Amino acid sequence: MPEYEALFVIDPEKEKSIKEITSGITGVIAKNGGSVIKEENWGKQRLAYPVKKSAEGIYYKLDFSADASKISELNGNFKLNADILRVMITAKRGK
Repeated sequence: MPEYEALFVIDPEKEKSIKEITSGITGVIAKNGGSVIKEENWGKQRLAYPVKKSAEGIYYKLDFSADASKISELNGNFKLNADILRVMITAKRGK
């Protein structure tokens, strides 16, 4: 399966429930037949411009593998989550 990298900007007001949000993200990937390779919580950072009236966001990076046909569905699911301010999924290049 192809590998992808996803960067999430999570609402800073949800800092206390970050574990539930990130486990929900990995659960959506697993439910769609993917597997998580690596997770990194980059913590709270200042945004370049306000997003949904927030000047800060919690950055969360995730490396995962999934079927290419599921990526648009995953992206749609993440964009519907009110706790996620922004998401960007990119394909990792082969070595």
